[in-house]
Amino acid sequence: MTCSNQTARRGFQRRTEQGVQIAALRRGGCTDHFLTALPGPGDDFSSLSRRLASVLRGLGAGIVSMEIFGIPGGHEPELNDIFGGVAWPVTWVEEGCAHPDALSGIQVWAVTGPAVTPVMVGGRIVGTTFDADGLQYCRLGGLVPADLSQNRAVQTRAVFDLMVDGLAAAGMQFAQVLRTWFYNHDMLEWYDTFNDVRTSFFCENGVFDGLVPASTGIGGGNAAGAALTAGLLAVKPRSGSSVAPFAVPSPLQCPALDYGSSFSRGVEFEAGGFRRLYISGTASIEPGGLSVHIDDVDAQVALTMDVVLAILDSRGMTWDDVSRAIAYFKCGSEVSSFHRCCAERGIPPMPVLCTNTDICRDDLLFEIELDALTEAEI
Repeated sequence: MTCSNQTARRGFQRRTEQGVQIAALRRGGCTDHFLTALPGPGDDFSSLSRRLASVLRGLGAGIVSMEIFGIPGGHEPELNDIFGGVAWPVTWVEEGCAHPDALSGIQVWAVTGPAVTPVMVGGRIVGTTFDADGLQYCRLGGLVPADLSQNRAVQTRAVFDLMVDGLAAAGMQFAQVLRTWFYNHDMLEWYDTFNDVRTSFFCENGVFDGLVPASTGIGGGNAAGAALTAGLLAVKPRSGSSVAPFAVPSPLQCPALDYGSSFSRGVEFEAGGFRRLYISGTASIEPGGLSVHIDDVDAQVALTMDVVLAILDSRGMTWDDVSRAIAYFKCGSEVSSFHRCCAERGIPPMPVLCTNTDICRDDLLFEIELDALTEAEI
């Protein structure tokens, strides 16, 4: 086993084991492990998965969710064999909607301490739930509509309905959702339609009267051949506890709601002595909501990282507080632009997976989402 300690402070540690990046949050009775496994030279899906499974066995952790980027599925039997059965949601996202078998990496959320229970709908695992910090956590993933013959709008509404069913199976409601993910096949052909359906669902379910979740809406195919696949994170206070999540604005951008996209730039809540910040998919968009630095990937990456840093800074956080990130590129060959930007700005190494997907606007070349956490003030 190789182990390097990159960042460590009370309760939070970032390290690497067997080439797998781990961000671990330890507090009373529970440790979250956010794992990012990237393929090395000669790695294929099998070898990367086996290395990841070995790390998880060493941690003795129960898997909450898994996202696999670069391949559209079809490896489920192998996944079952390597992990000894799969009792958690798996989201498969094919690169660029049209380039299968270009494995980008795997991200896993796992916990030690609490028992992780599958969430079932219609005899299928759609998520997991566990208790910690006086809260119930629920993570749904790999959600696809049942009837693929329907048009994209109907399939999208079916995914939202499946979210409601999954939450209900966990004893929760959509009002308790903090964050969502949507991976839309051929996104550029129908992103406006998707936004219309999401906004309609939010109106019907009173979402705009409470917390509008943080979100990522990005391109990507899926094994089912559905119009989209999706996931969410929700939290619910247990008896005697409370949680007060709130939307976090972007100091350098207008609210996404101003231009018809129904999500918050970020969402934060406090639990277990830590503040957790979920930053939505963020791209090169100026304060008026327009795309900028057209055809200049370096400038788009630089502005996007400035926007994200401003959000982190507004919440008293830094790049060292990042526990998980995904960087999306319209052209996979331009990943070097991101690494170059980080080097030029002195941004320390962080757990980030880079992948090739369509972005929600044709003139956007880069997008990044990330989670960060820091100790709450006493």
